[in-house]
Parts: sequence; C-alpha cells; structure tokens
Amino acid sequence: MTGPQSAADEVVRICSDLIRIDTSNTGDPATVVGEAEAAEYVAGELTEVGYEVEVLDSGAPGRSNVFARLPGADPGRGALLIHGHLDVVPAEPSEWSVHPFSGAIQDGYVWGRGAVDMKDMVAMTIAVARQFKREGFVPPRDIVFAFLADEEAGGAYGSQWLVKHRPDLFEGCTEAVGEVGGFSLTLAEDQRVYLIETAEKGMAWMRLRAKGKPGHGSFIHEDNAVTILSEAVARLGNHRFPLVMTDTVRAFADSVRELTGLEFPDSDIEGAFAKLGPVARMVGATVRDTANPTMLAAGYKANVIPSTAEATVDCRVLPGRREAFLSEVDELLGPDVEREWIQDLPALETTFDGPLVEAMAAALRTEDPTAKTVPYMLSGGTDAKAFTDLGMRCFGFAPLRLPPDLDFASLFHGIDERVPVDALEFGAKVMDTFLRNA
Repeated sequence: MTGPQSAADEVVRICSDLIRIDTSNTGDPATVVGEAEAAEYVAGELTEVGYEVEVLDSGAPGRSNVFARLPGADPGRGALLIHGHLDVVPAEPSEWSVHPFSGAIQDGYVWGRGAVDMKDMVAMTIAVARQFKREGFVPPRDIVFAFLADEEAGGAYGSQWLVKHRPDLFEGCTEAVGEVGGFSLTLAEDQRVYLIETAEKGMAWMRLRAKGKPGHGSFIHEDNAVTILSEAVARLGNHRFPLVMTDTVRAFADSVRELTGLEFPDSDIEGAFAKLGPVARMVGATVRDTANPTMLAAGYKANVIPSTAEATVDCRVLPGRREAFLSEVDELLGPDVEREWIQDLPALETTFDGPLVEAMAAALRTEDPTAKTVPYMLSGGTDAKAFTDLGMRCFGFAPLRLPPDLDFASLFHGIDERVPVDALEFGAKVMDTFLRNA
C-alpha cells in the first residue's frame, strides 16, 4: 500500500480476494471448506491498520468468525452491529462463464460465487473499517464488526452458536445491519428506489417421513411408503397458501404507488408486483407462505418396496402466520406422514422509521441525490434471526446502485453471480457516509 486509500479505492480488490477463497458451505460440516482461510484474510486486513481482532470457532473446528470493535464517541449509546457471512453456497464450474472462484474483474463486473451473497458487503465493511482506522475516525457510537461462518446453512455453526455461547461479543448492541437490502430498483428512466430490508420470512426446513409395509416389487402392494409420501408431497407442493399483506409489504406497495401511480389492488396484488420487473420474484414471494419440496429419499433396490420414504421441504413463513401455516400443512399431509423440523427460525419484522433508517436514506442521497428508500420483506433468511434473540432491531442494507436491466434477484445462488464494479464503489462510499452518521 503506497499511501492512504479511501474505501472505494480498496473495495473491488477486497471483494475479488474474498471470492478467490472458496468458502463453499454444503450444509455437511465434514465437507465445508474455506471459512478459516477467509477469517484469516479478514483478520489480516483489519490488524494491518491497527484493529484488535478476535478470531474464534463457533461450535466446530474451522468454523471461524472475526470480531472487531471500534469505540464510539458516546459509550452510553447502544452499539451498532455490522455483520456479514463468509460462507457461500457451492458452485459447479462447468456451468459458469468464468470460474466461480476466480474473482475475475472483467466487463465492468467482479465475478464469482459470493459476489452478491455476500462478499460484496463484507468487502464494503472491511474497506470502510480500514479507512476509519487509518483516519483515526471516532464514530458517534461503538461499531461492532462481525464476519461470520455458516449463514448459508442456518447459522448453527455461526450466528446461532455465538449468540448462545458468546453473547459478550455483542455487548451493548441495540441495532444490527446486514444483508439483503440497499440495492436499487429502477422504476422509470430517472427514478430509482432503494429497498431497505425491515422484515424477513421465517425459515422452516421440514423432514417428512412415511412408513409402509416392505415387500417384493412384483406384488400388488397397497401399503407403499413411497406412494404415501409422494402423494402427500404433491399435495403440499401444489398448494397455494392464502395471500397475506403484512405491514411491510403494504408499506412497500404504498410507497411505490406514491412514486409511480401504479395500483396494487388486493384482488391482483401479484399481477401488480409482476410489473416491477425481475425484482418481482423477490417481492412476490412475500405475500404468501411457501412450502417447496426439495429432496426425496427412499429405497435401496429396484425390486424392493421400502419400509420408509423421506422428503425435505423448504418452508418460508410470513410474520404472524406460523400457527395457521402449520395447521394447513398438517391437513395437507394427512395422518400417515410424520414431520419434524430440521431448521426452525422465526420470521422478523420491524418498522421503517427511526434515526438509523434516516441515516441510510441520507447516505444514499449523498451519492444519488434523487434516491428514495422503501421498506421491503426478504423472502429468504439471514443471520438477523439470531441477533433478534439479543433484542436487536435488524435491517438489511448493503447499498448498490444497479443497472436497470440487471436481473439482480437471479444472481443469488445463481450461475454467473457477479456485481458491477461501479456499484461496489458506490456502496463503499454510501456505507462510509452511513457509518459516520449512524
């Protein structure tokens, strides 16, 4: 490093470096890779500029996390947690235009697994933290920087473990900021809104099991576990849960209506959301509960009817809907199918107001003077689910000004995941301004 650099000067390098560290999280602790290497890299970037860091494993060797605290001017104020995860979902190189762990910088993008989920925000956070330390900047309140393991598998070896076993790391934190929000949606030629996550659906991964009478595959068989399970899974997978307009989704629709005149009638709310372009998939998934079958397992030989069959279902549940959702699921499954939770994490929702929200909006306007902010609900889940257990108010804010024609939603866990270089630089500048005033 030849001299002091701004966060925007460093963010692309850091993002590319992080992507080149394969941190694939398969969900099986025996095959997870790279989290310790990534944590070592993050710790090195922070210690180089003078931070005291703590690197610790969460529940198993190699599931490494990095923490650093920057003291603020007012120790009496609640601290702010800025968190990001180091793991990514796996990627198959043969399906990609570039190698998913190349961190290639080409065609105006940084390419690779994690570019938007979420090594882009991790890079912004590191770059801003480094700039603050070089300047000797003292923020208004304590900032806790956390870089975490295992988010992509629900956080059992990351945020969930840390909250249960090391709550002292989050001492004083009253608010938390992480993924997925702060990105732009272009509504008209010169009209951009930035979606701030104030809510997310509950994440409930469910295992279903049916039992039957085993036997020879050539016989007539009326008690077949595979048939019983398959029929139940089909009923569940084809079911449409009722449309529910939560406070957050209603606020999103009202905000967009005020800006564009687009109507969002309850009779065709999904049709109205479809007019918003690619982001419609992200927003449209937040008006209903979903239960998507993702895995089936049964049998060991073509001519043997097995005694059991199992399925895995990915359920995402709206705030306030858990009991009604479970009642519908049990009715659809019927009495011959057992269910158990593999993962059961709650839905979250907070209001779109307060000084932190105002600081986000003001920071965006410093780089995009016409920026408008609107709340939205994430259809997936984040580490915020753990931090609410410590009483924190959680938001998603990883600012990116995106090209109007970029199908951003498809990049999450998708092929050819990438982030625009200028969006990364924009995000670093916005994050810098935000944290100076949060």
